[in-house]
Amino acid sequence: MLTSRFLVLFLVLLSFSSHAEDARDIIKKAIDNYRGLSSYSEATMTIHRPDWERVMSMKAWTEGLDKSLVRITAPKKDKNSGTLLLDDNMWSYAPKINRVIKIPSSMSSQSWMGSDFSNNDIARADDIIDKYTHTLLETKKHNGHKLYIVQSVPHEDAPVVWGKEVLQIRDDNVLLEHAFYDQDGILIKKMTTSEIKHISGKNVATTQRMQKADKENEWTEFHSSVIKFDITIPKNTFTLTNLRNPR
Repeated sequence: MLTSRFLVLFLVLLSFSSHAEDARDIIKKAIDNYRGLSSYSEATMTIHRPDWERVMSMKAWTEGLDKSLVRITAPKKDKNSGTLLLDDNMWSYAPKINRVIKIPSSMSSQSWMGSDFSNNDIARADDIIDKYTHTLLETKKHNGHKLYIVQSVPHEDAPVVWGKEVLQIRDDNVLLEHAFYDQDGILIKKMTTSEIKHISGKNVATTQRMQKADKENEWTEFHSSVIKFDITIPKNTFTLTNLRNPR
């Protein structure tokens, strides 16, 4: 009888462990999907407010899960502003003052270029993979695909401001929705995908909007016009020298 109880307990724990690993794997595959081994993209970012709208163009490079560089190409007053992610370190470059500024982890959730996306969002950091505990909440059908609902709760020592994040990811690894909640479980902002294209043999989100939960007329939308995966990137790309003096 005692052995039987231990067996049941073992199977229950194994089940919980398996679901946790599956949820983590779902998120990792989604991140791998939009980054590839390496990538290059060109995009426009539209910041919309009730009384004004601002559009910026940019280029971005990524390599693996811990290297990315985003550089503004237009308008002229913001040209060459950029953000570099290298391992767990992040820097920004402001050409107006010709300074490279290291962004502390406490500011990774701050607004990027006045948008509704954070520094972390733009750098496409993969902190969520290992600094969160993941739970598969639900699996359902969505437009002919299987849709996974995953809840991610940060570890107690994780340097993040969110109480939890809830992601909706399709079985082809496309992230359809990413919701961010505060420590009290209140929805703060949500990113939704509105356009998906087939690129380099896989489906990729090409238009995504981040919107504040309590402000209907405030949002930021990214639209990628060019995306290339698994390309050769020059070795000096992800360096502070290149961030300051683009080549």
